[in-house]
Amino acid sequence: MSGLDIFLIIIFLIILMILLSGLHILKEWERGATFTLGRFTQLKGPGVIYVWPLISKVQPILSTRIQVVSFKTESTFTKDNVPINVDAVMYFQIVDPQKAVLNVENYIAATNYSAQTTLREVLGKSSFDEVLSEREKIGEAAREIIDEKTEGWGIKVSSVEIRDVIVPQNLQEAMSRQASAERERRSRVTLALAEVEAAQKMVDAANQYTNNPTAFQLRWMNILYEIGLEGKGTLMMVPMTTPVAGTISPMSVVGLNEVAKNLKGQRPDKEGQ
Repeated sequence: MSGLDIFLIIIFLIILMILLSGLHILKEWERGATFTLGRFTQLKGPGVIYVWPLISKVQPILSTRIQVVSFKTESTFTKDNVPINVDAVMYFQIVDPQKAVLNVENYIAATNYSAQTTLREVLGKSSFDEVLSEREKIGEAAREIIDEKTEGWGIKVSSVEIRDVIVPQNLQEAMSRQASAERERRSRVTLALAEVEAAQKMVDAANQYTNNPTAFQLRWMNILYEIGLEGKGTLMMVPMTTPVAGTISPMSVVGLNEVAKNLKGQRPDKEGQ
């Protein structure tokens, strides 16, 4: 084999390598923007694609799957001038790769910055209580605004979710004191309502005893009997008259005295032991 043949083989291999360099394989979710002599020609993919080397190139390779971007808005003031730091996450997808290539320099960075500024704007129009209790509503409002901004970039924002709301330490202590005071208030209201209900039941019972003196006398004797069963002392004072809610006849008083004597007789005399 002469030197000319070797030279031709080398030239052939170089040309073959150059031609094969235009062969690309794109995955199912990938799209390639083809530029020929600097001008956009078409989108290609997925599968095996070929572009002419030297005069054409595929750049960049775009993913049409849903992408996730995490971002934070630091030192953001709410509508009632409360400083907060919000940690959020955004889900978006390229729906028009041609716009994502031609209309924006870096669609990921542009979408991220747009999300940060938009969320700051939405938080500035909401009160601190709304940020804590209505995260889904705030995230949906931010999603609509971001989606409108990125529509010209061929990007569809599907969701914006607030993961965490960080407040200053002194504000956390104030919120803790407020929550404690609120629990104390509810406890006192509950006790007051229970006292009112108990007082009403007592009034109802007093009205029943007023209309039925015999029932009141029986209740009074039952109270004395229960006191005697406790056995905490050897002396029990029995009043000669009952409260104003009822009246006792002389025979009833004698009966009460007899009950007291019987109860006293049931206890052993300490001095006799």
